[in-house]
Amino acid sequence: MEKLKKLALSTVIAFSLVFGIQASANAMHIMEGYLPIKYCIAWGVICVPFVILGIRDIKTTLDKNRRAITILAMAGAYAFVLSALKIPSVTGSSSHPTGTGLVAILFGPFAASIVGLIVLLFQAILLAHGGLTTLGANTFSMGIAGPLVSFGIWRLFKNSKNKNIAVFLAAALGDLVTYIVTSFQLALAYPNPTTGMIGSFNQFLGIFAVTQVPLAIIEGILTVVVVMGLESLAKPELNAVGYYKEAM
Repeated sequence: MEKLKKLALSTVIAFSLVFGIQASANAMHIMEGYLPIKYCIAWGVICVPFVILGIRDIKTTLDKNRRAITILAMAGAYAFVLSALKIPSVTGSSSHPTGTGLVAILFGPFAASIVGLIVLLFQAILLAHGGLTTLGANTFSMGIAGPLVSFGIWRLFKNSKNKNIAVFLAAALGDLVTYIVTSFQLALAYPNPTTGMIGSFNQFLGIFAVTQVPLAIIEGILTVVVVMGLESLAKPELNAVGYYKEAM
C-alpha cells in the first residue's frame, strides 16, 4: 500500500508537470485589461483585509514550527502548477483547476489568500496568464472565495469515517465556487443588455459549467492523492502544520 501511494503521488506530479505548464498567448483567470478600472480597484480593496489576516496566520504558523515552510512551499507549487492547466472558456477568461483548496485544508483560508496572490502574480508576470490589473478580482475568486468554502467543507466533514471524502469535497466544491464568483465578477462588469446582470451571470455560469464541473472532480481526486502521499511521506511536516490535530 505504501508503494502504491508513492506511485500515485509520482504520477500526479508527472501529470501536472507535463500538462500543467503551457506556453500560450491566451490569458487564464480574468485577462489583463478585461475589467473596467473601477472594478479592478474595488476587488483589490476587498482583498486587503484577507491578505492581512493571511500574513498573520502564516507568520503565526511558521513561528510555532519552521518545518511547516516545507509543506507551505509544496502547497504553493501545487497551486501554481495545477492552476496553469488551462482550457479556453468564456471570452476573457478560462477554466482550470485552482489548487488552493489544498492550502485551505492544511493552513486555513486566510493563508490561502497569500498563496493565491503569489501564484497569480507570478503567472501574470512570468507566463502572461491573468493580469496585474485583474489581480484583485482573480485573487478574490481563486484565493479567497474558493478557499473559504474549501475550509468550511473540510471542517464540516473532516471527522467522517473516510477523511478522503472530506478532502475531495473541499477541493472540488472550492474549485466550483471559484468559478461561480468569476461568473459574478464578469456579469457585474458586463451585464446583458436585455436580461441584465442576472441573465449575464447565468450565461457565464452555463458556459463555465461545461468544462469546470469535470475539472472540479479531477481536482478533488488529485488533492486526495496528494494528501495520501503526504500522509505517507511527510508525517512530521503534517504534524508541524497541525493537520492530524485538525483531522481528529
